[in-house]
Amino acid sequence: MTTRMGRGSGRSLAGLVVALVAAVGCAVGGVSGPSGQPAPDEPRQSADPDPSTTRADGTTSVEEFREDVVTAQRIAERYWAEQFRASGQRFQPVRRILPYQQDGEISCGGQEIPRNNAVYCSAGDFIAYDIRWSVGAFRQIGDAFVYYLLGHEYAHGVQTRLGIRYQFTIQQELQADCMAGAFLGDSVRGEVLTLADGDLEEFREGLLAVGDDPDQPWFAEGSHGTAEQRTESFFRGYEQSLGACDLS
Repeated sequence: MTTRMGRGSGRSLAGLVVALVAAVGCAVGGVSGPSGQPAPDEPRQSADPDPSTTRADGTTSVEEFREDVVTAQRIAERYWAEQFRASGQRFQPVRRILPYQQDGEISCGGQEIPRNNAVYCSAGDFIAYDIRWSVGAFRQIGDAFVYYLLGHEYAHGVQTRLGIRYQFTIQQELQADCMAGAFLGDSVRGEVLTLADGDLEEFREGLLAVGDDPDQPWFAEGSHGTAEQRTESFFRGYEQSLGACDLS
C-alpha cells in the first residue's frame, strides 16, 4: 500500500487477517483473536524489532508502526471531516488515540481495558490499543493492519457522533466494517491510498479467515458476525461507499 500522505512509503495489503471481536464494556468495537482469545503471534517479550518475525515487505520497526498510526489517523480525520462537511455538519475528530501495555493501564468509564485489544471508548472519546499486540500483528500482517484497525475503531467514533446505536452488537460491528471499507475504498478512489496488484484478493482471503465462532449466537453480546457477513459488509462499503452502510 502506498500512501500519498505521511511518509508515503510503498507497502502492500498482503496477508491481512484482522479479528474484530468482543466489545469491552462501554468501549465500542473491540479487537482481539477469534472467540475473544489473543490474536496469533502475540509478542511475549519487548516490542523491539525482531527480523525473524517480520514480513518480507520490510514491516519491521516500532517507529514504522507509529508512523503508520499517525498517517492512518490523519487520513481518517480528513476523510470524515470531508463527509461531514458535505452534509453540512462540522466534524470533531476523536479526541485521542492512546497506546498502552498493561491490563488496567487505561480505563473506559471506570472499566479497565484488557491487553491484546483495541477499542473505541465513547465515555472518553478515545481509541486505545495494546501496542505490543498491535506491533506483533503489524509485523505478521503488514501495515494494512493499522489502516483497517484505525478505520474500524474510528467508525465507532463516527457512529457515536451520529447518534447511531443498535439493539445488538453485531449490527453495530457490521456497520463499522462497512464504514471502514468505505473509508479505504474512497481513499483508494481518491488516490490517497494506492493498492498493489493482488492486494484486494489477499484482503478478501484475510477477511474470510476471521469472524465469530460458528456456534456464536448472532444476538449474543459481543457478536461481530461470521466471516462471510464481515467480508460482505466490508466489501459492500469498499465498492459502494458510505451509501451502502445504512447511516441514515
